Amino acid sequence: MANTLLPIEERSLTPEQVELLDKRRRRGQLFLVICFQCIIVSTLLTLWSGQDLTYSPGWVHPVFYWNVVTATLALYFGVAGVRLRRGSTEFISY
Repeated sequence: MANTLLPIEERSLTPEQVELLDKRRRRGQLFLVICFQCIIVSTLLTLWSGQDLTYSPGWVHPVFYWNVVTATLALYFGVAGVRLRRGSTEFISY
């Protein structure tokens, strides 16, 4: 009997295709982990960004720039991770 939890297009894959699908989903899980780590770092940097913007002279605001970079990376890895993990019906834990 076919597994009804699987999408229709995944029910007749060859073992090589299943392996590639698993690799893609594992990479997606890795990207989601990196996303959450960037969110944590960005949240911590937010604590110092206001002080950096207030007291740093001119255009020299390194903490603010790092905060923008980590938030952008979190957004990128989050979107990429969700796209790569699409179709997964299980929780992957490493």
